[in-house]
Amino acid sequence: MQVLEACKPFEIQEIELTEWRQRPVKNNFFELVLIKDGEGTQCINYNDYTYGKNSMFLLPPLKCHSFTIEKPTRFVFLKFTDYFFKNANRINIDRNEWFKEASYILSNYNQLPGDIIKNEVDRNYLENLVNMILQESRNYSDESVNLITSLMTSILEILIRNIKKSSYYELPKKNTDDRITKMLTYINENIDKTELLKVDNLADVFQMSPTYVSEYFKKQVGMSLREYIIKGKLKLVEIRLLNSDFRLNEIADELGFTDVSHLSKTFKRYTGSSIRDFKNNGEYMLLKRDSCTPTISA
Repeated sequence: MQVLEACKPFEIQEIELTEWRQRPVKNNFFELVLIKDGEGTQCINYNDYTYGKNSMFLLPPLKCHSFTIEKPTRFVFLKFTDYFFKNANRINIDRNEWFKEASYILSNYNQLPGDIIKNEVDRNYLENLVNMILQESRNYSDESVNLITSLMTSILEILIRNIKKSSYYELPKKNTDDRITKMLTYINENIDKTELLKVDNLADVFQMSPTYVSEYFKKQVGMSLREYIIKGKLKLVEIRLLNSDFRLNEIADELGFTDVSHLSKTFKRYTGSSIRDFKNNGEYMLLKRDSCTPTISA
């Protein structure tokens, strides 16, 4: 087994396995997994997906996952860590934009099994970027940080555009209206822009009457538009509280809360926990999905 030295903004491991070994699940962002060679099946929450050479997956931090290995498989695991965001002032990039992209993936990706990449050009890009990070990590030095940061930012950009091409929202199975997926994408892309999320603007963008927008949304999604937007914002609050050093007033201002008191009261109302207790506990609440339970066929 080859384990590469963990670097501050990320952790990377290249390993060949003939049998899967359970790995610890942590509250972090996510891991990109590149299958360099081998065959088998990926499983998340008892949903299976066949993998092969050059398959690429996102491993969520919030669900159990495993691989059934049919042919010896060489994995590369690239974990996005929180250190980068807590020390971004030492690196010459816009930490807010970088963090927003990582948060977008974690809060929206539905964490079902399957290859994340939708076209072969992007697959080749990612394979080359990961290989460059592997090579740089083997010869890691202080000078490597800026290069690795740029490579990881490029990876995030590619992941974002592929996720936006996927049906990554959890909707009722009977849903057949493509407009709601577009509306959910619009809301989540603009979750920090309060003006764009107002009913009048949504009605204008999606060519509906203002009186119908809220009724339509609740019928399609199963919760009110207001509740969905608040929970969407609070998921990002959770990510920021556990994975960054943003101050509460910065979080409140960015996500459109009146002030810290408004943020704290809203957080307590929807999670049942104070912000202080949440941080001390160190576990996601609104971001948690269902636990790993088998599907029983009728």
